[in-house]
Amino acid sequence: MRDFRVADESYRWTMLAAAVAIICVSFGILFSLSVFFGSLEASMKWSRAAISSVALVNWIAMGFGSFLWGSLSDRIGTRAVVMIGGGLLGLALVLSSQVTSFAQFYITFGVMVGLAVGCFYTPLNSTVTRWFSVNRGLAVAIASTGIGLGVLLVAPLSRWLIEAFGWRVAMLLLGDLAWLLVIPLALLIRNAPETGASSSSNSAPGLYHSMRTIARTPQFWAIALTHFACCAAHSGPIFHMVTHVTDQGILPMAAATVYGISGLGSIGGRIVSGISADRFGATRTLIVLLGLQAAIIGFYLVTRDLLSFYLLGLSFGVAYGGVMPLYALVTRDYFGDRVMGTAFGAVFFVSCLGMGLGSFSGGWFYDHLGTYTWLFGTSVMIGTAAWLVALTIRPKAALPV
Repeated sequence: MRDFRVADESYRWTMLAAAVAIICVSFGILFSLSVFFGSLEASMKWSRAAISSVALVNWIAMGFGSFLWGSLSDRIGTRAVVMIGGGLLGLALVLSSQVTSFAQFYITFGVMVGLAVGCFYTPLNSTVTRWFSVNRGLAVAIASTGIGLGVLLVAPLSRWLIEAFGWRVAMLLLGDLAWLLVIPLALLIRNAPETGASSSSNSAPGLYHSMRTIARTPQFWAIALTHFACCAAHSGPIFHMVTHVTDQGILPMAAATVYGISGLGSIGGRIVSGISADRFGATRTLIVLLGLQAAIIGFYLVTRDLLSFYLLGLSFGVAYGGVMPLYALVTRDYFGDRVMGTAFGAVFFVSCLGMGLGSFSGGWFYDHLGTYTWLFGTSVMIGTAAWLVALTIRPKAALPV
């Protein structure tokens, strides 16, 4: 038995590395739509609002998928869910590379990619929280760095593939990449072993058994609405970053590197926030970073040159990256391990609505007003609202048991 437990202690890091790689590939592909933006606008003659609406569908589908797959992973295990997602993601991109109409792209990239990526973040984060009883905040933060790595690596790769082969071949190759990497990596995912320690670490044993009981708690809505407003605030600036920087007269490849730099910053932000959550608590860390995020977004209104965009992208990445792993930690603190996939899937579903609306609003503002100024101004206000709602999340000790 002792040898088995030692093997478990060692294997959790292998499982965590696989989770990081899977999230990197899947979210890098999801966010690559912003890199394909200019090529789709030029070659297919689709408006920015139309392309942005695909991102809206992306996030709605991913939110629904996160809730669906998160609940399913509680029942059949995370490995099976991730393998399904890998197959669906590759198929979605291959089909997207062959579309001839906007309606087809809406279904293949909007709905199918969104549903596929929903197989990864919630189930994998739920699994990571169960594997790590010590340094849980750092472990979840490391898993979440996959998103930043995806932006850092896949965005420039996508730009290079587009310039070398055109957007259709680029999307086809990304689909092949999803198949070649995600499905084999899924074989490394294992559910955490059931032990007395892991059971006792559940902060709320027996209180929550279903989505119905979870949804009746004010804490669920405080967490979910904070996540919604947070994502609505930063999704527009993230999704429209490349086109906004290009609009300032900066070359597309350089604009893509600004996007990649923001992904690099988000990696550092996630690690720092995870360490801070372990030391000071996830809720306190979340409140601080939400205030920082709202303030930094305001600098998009005055930034114009490439060096300043690099600095802004780096700092913005630290802020938006830092907040993301904290929601899984706060959700787990209140609802425990038993229904983590269901509870966090529901929270993430609400947040995806915010991500979709923020991305879509940027294109709508640009098409109707000819500028992103209203996007950034509105994002600052919504980011401030997220900070205010976060203040209503009561300390765990204050909850009834």
